[in-house]
Amino acid sequence: MTPWAALGAAALLAGCAATGPAPKFYGPQEKFGSVATYSRLFDATPAQTCEASRRALLSQGYLINTTTAEMVEGKKSFQPSAETHLQMVIRVVCVPDSPSGKVSLGFVTALQDSYTLRKTNNSASLGVGALGSVSLPIAASSDSLVKVGSETIAADSFYDSFFDLIKRYLVADDVPAEVSAGS
Repeated sequence: MTPWAALGAAALLAGCAATGPAPKFYGPQEKFGSVATYSRLFDATPAQTCEASRRALLSQGYLINTTTAEMVEGKKSFQPSAETHLQMVIRVVCVPDSPSGKVSLGFVTALQDSYTLRKTNNSASLGVGALGSVSLPIAASSDSLVKVGSETIAADSFYDSFFDLIKRYLVADDVPAEVSAGS
């Protein structure tokens, strides 16, 4: 075989090996519909609905990242095992749904990020002019959390329980001022 033929055959084999399997194609993951999984109507202004949402998140141990009259966002961390960390972020957007503004629509989205613990062994290199470079193993490793997934929670029961908690805080706010002040 000539050197050019051998080179051509090697290039052809390298080209075939580099193509590998075709990348997976994922179609649209969303199916729009009229199911009210992520939203509910409340007999309250948007500011009252967002305040009740803030209190609901605080009552469950969420740290509040952002709060305005139209939006509240909270974050909570979970550690189901020594090697796994989960972080839940819940965002509530409150908009008026009536001309008077006394009925609001609350939109809630919960995003859960998953992390896993990865260990990395460390080594050091020592360069000596005449000898070159020498790699010395060090008995040290470092741990870091690596994000391995992110998912929007789609369970109706999760949102139903959160909306029920918001309603509870809205009802608590309807108590007349003289009763809540202890009179």
